[in-house]
Amino acid sequence: MASELALLGGPQAVKSDPGDMFAWPIVTPDIEQAVLEVLRRGAMSGMDVTKQLEKEFAAWHGMEGYCLGHNTGTQAIQAAMFGVGVGKGDEIICPSITYWASCLQAYTLGATVVFADVDPDTVCIDPNDLERRISPRTKAIVAVHYAGHPADMDPILEIARRHNVAVIEDVSHAHGALYKGKMVGTFGDAAGFSIMSGKSFAAGEGGLLLTPKKEVYERALVFGHYARANELTIPEYVAGGGLPWGGYKNRMNQLTAAMARVQLKKYPGEMGDIDRAMNYFWDKVGDLPGIRSHRPAWGNSTKGGWYAPHGLYRPEELGGLSVHRFCEALRAEGATSGPGCNKALHQHPLFQTVDVYRAGKPTRIANLPDDVDVRETDADLPVSSGMQERIYNIPWFKHYRTEIIDEYAEAFRKVVQNYKELLPGDPGNPPAGGGWGLTRRIG
Repeated sequence: MASELALLGGPQAVKSDPGDMFAWPIVTPDIEQAVLEVLRRGAMSGMDVTKQLEKEFAAWHGMEGYCLGHNTGTQAIQAAMFGVGVGKGDEIICPSITYWASCLQAYTLGATVVFADVDPDTVCIDPNDLERRISPRTKAIVAVHYAGHPADMDPILEIARRHNVAVIEDVSHAHGALYKGKMVGTFGDAAGFSIMSGKSFAAGEGGLLLTPKKEVYERALVFGHYARANELTIPEYVAGGGLPWGGYKNRMNQLTAAMARVQLKKYPGEMGDIDRAMNYFWDKVGDLPGIRSHRPAWGNSTKGGWYAPHGLYRPEELGGLSVHRFCEALRAEGATSGPGCNKALHQHPLFQTVDVYRAGKPTRIANLPDDVDVRETDADLPVSSGMQERIYNIPWFKHYRTEIIDEYAEAFRKVVQNYKELLPGDPGNPPAGGGWGLTRRIG
């Protein structure tokens, strides 16, 4: 009998042209006009539009605090680290499954990274693994809201307060997401956001720092915003202002700021369409064995714009079928998918052996006491080390169009229901899955 699976000769499940279902960002005439206005008056390196954006972004988060525009999300997170006082010999704790810009900037501050494991269902830092990573040198915890999923902030904050450790949120994947009714980015001592063109809140290339604390804000100003020294009020920083303490020029290009201001007006609506579409998809396939939705289990919690959406894979429910073979069958059905996610950072040589600054020892441990070595093995981080075999990308629907989504859902249903036919030709997972770079955008 002929197989129903497209990979084995059957018809494809996805037959329709998706049109602009996966096109992103949505560039409107209002965006074009805002950018042209800045361009035509030569205000790209000014600050007026950026300062307006900062006020509006803080207001969107319902926050009586401070916002500071940056040229990248990477610099916004670095400024957050400096803002909370991270310096030489300090440690920050970060999940191993994330993009490098959640933590690598600590090196430039003379600090190091200690990796914590992730929860297998949230793929965010596991609060149950967090506390044992804290040492007398710990200065901050970086809570990454990975692939739009909020980190479990209640226990993270409780642990941080008990040990007098700062909390930095990396919200680069989760703009507008809610954790128990409160917007992520408003829980910690500081938060950093990337708004590069691939993100759910996309504005070209830029970043934003959000903090409720004046001290953090002014440290971020003095670190890389020399042209705004007139905003400083804390005597220590006023006296040293005028030159950037970090030697960085972190100013946001106002073409980005102009686009972001328009995005702020339309993003909540776009986010709502995406959330409705993605939840519709998971509701259609949620009863299937072997796959789980990567959605928050807490009440009144959301994934915002669902940046880089993933599904959780449970091969033991599908006869041990590898995630690579599973995704190969999905692609044959026309439902683009790929195995894995960001590779565990603790496995990269930069966090094991590389001597970046010629200190005579790996940078990871260069500024720690001689008898301290924080470098982890895979055995220390078992969930992170095995994640590539238990996660995969799913299509990122930008519009609520059920007739299109239904076809993609049928592709998943076909593959799962006929998984036994895929077992004989399954070569298994390759020894090294995932990648170090940006999470892939899947359409």
